[in-house]
Amino acid sequence: MPTTAEQARHALLLLGAPASARLLADVHGALFDSDLTVPALVGLVRDPASGLCAALNPDLTPARGLVALAEWPLERRVVTPAGQRADALAAVIRVAEFVTIRPGAGRSAHLLLRALAEGVPHGPEASDLAGAARLALAAPDLVAAVAAEEPVRAAAVERARALSPAQQLHGLPAVPHQRGGA
Repeated sequence: MPTTAEQARHALLLLGAPASARLLADVHGALFDSDLTVPALVGLVRDPASGLCAALNPDLTPARGLVALAEWPLERRVVTPAGQRADALAAVIRVAEFVTIRPGAGRSAHLLLRALAEGVPHGPEASDLAGAARLALAAPDLVAAVAAEEPVRAAAVERARALSPAQQLHGLPAVPHQRGGA
């Protein structure tokens, strides 16, 4: 049986982008019959030896609840709202295609696809979930939003390169907002 870190790695490689611990557990459980749990994943993100790390917000703080592979370049680990939406749609395509080519996909795989379809415009009623996700991914408003965020992501990646390796993996601590300051 693969370790929890290996199971998370399989799911992340399939999804292709930072994802929530819940999604990783659901994907691995449905497609690879595992016992991957959210609490186990959260603990692994804090362990440098696991190969997992936090995704980073543009301010270089850890993106709450998002797990990434430590080996991924910073460009892939810095997340923005439109970028996350595009990554989620691309992940739906990858999972749907994986299930399609996998002989004998079970009920849990189909339930996973049904759950993922909820996040795709016209996904629940689509006969081709991957096709519906492709259309949504190519929508002009999403393409424009991702392009508009690119300078923010590029600036964050450039700032992150000046951080220590540990900070690049786990982000900077969030600084609490001060009350009443000028």
